[in-house]
Amino acid sequence: MDVAINTNNTASEPTWFKSSYSNDSGGNCVEIADLSDGIGVRDSKTPSGPALRFTPNAFAHFLTTTKQTAPDQH
Repeated sequence: MDVAINTNNTASEPTWFKSSYSNDSGGNCVEIADLSDGIGVRDSKTPSGPALRFTPNAFAHFLTTTKQTAPDQH
């Protein structure tokens, strides 16, 4: 799986989107961004902190695996 840690903020900041499972009560929030070289994933509580950068195929695998192993949210 191709995953990198991105600790550098560039001049052209990406637009980050909060997970639809996140809420405004300060819980566990994940944000994603469409980067020029892949998909970014970061913790919304520390937006200036490190972020993961996935290739599109690795991100698809990450989502599939997460959905398969996550506890039932219903």
